[in-house]
Amino acid sequence: MKTRRKRRYELRKRAEGQRRTRQRIVDATMALHESIGPLATTISAIAKRAGVQRLTVRTHFPTASDLFKACSGLFFARNPPPDPDTWRRIVDPEERLREALTHLYAFYGRTERMLGNVTRDARVAPELVGVSLRAFVSRMRSALSSGWGVDREGDLVFQAALGHALDFTTWRSLVRDRGLRDDQAIRLMVALIGGAAAPPMDAPRVAPGAGVPGRPRA
Repeated sequence: MKTRRKRRYELRKRAEGQRRTRQRIVDATMALHESIGPLATTISAIAKRAGVQRLTVRTHFPTASDLFKACSGLFFARNPPPDPDTWRRIVDPEERLREALTHLYAFYGRTERMLGNVTRDARVAPELVGVSLRAFVSRMRSALSSGWGVDREGDLVFQAALGHALDFTTWRSLVRDRGLRDDQAIRLMVALIGGAAAPPMDAPRVAPGAGVPGRPRA
């Protein structure tokens, strides 16, 4: 009986040691991604920062994708992005958009260094933009697209404007490069999307109750 208890204790102790080692590796990876970027982060640098051997890193994370997913998951757990589902309760699309951009741009400000490195490196390695980030962007679009009354023909322009407003590089360009405050950048993007949702200037305007142009009334 004592032998069994001792073995269980040793197994638990070993599992806890492995968990802590894994955590140190992920913490080290996240710190390096934030300081120098994913592409410049080497296994040797991770091992040195985590205080382990290179083989230990490979044992816990056989592929770079495994390590990046773990790092991305930890980063978003510690820096949760806004929840697009909370915006759906706002009926007015412009008010909904303004609320969303307020929270989104604040998130970009808090996570600028990491997102800047990942965005830069993703131009060379698109796989760095993880599934979780793509899913977040998709949920944002879904929550903000309704209620604008955009027809099918105008949807391409509208979606392009919406995607531009939601993009991290847009926020950084307006706020960091152009010197706008978040609220000024938001006002500009709301105006852009409102313009994209409006009918074209040369679109025929039919008065309520009037027939379709060129077609006799019944």
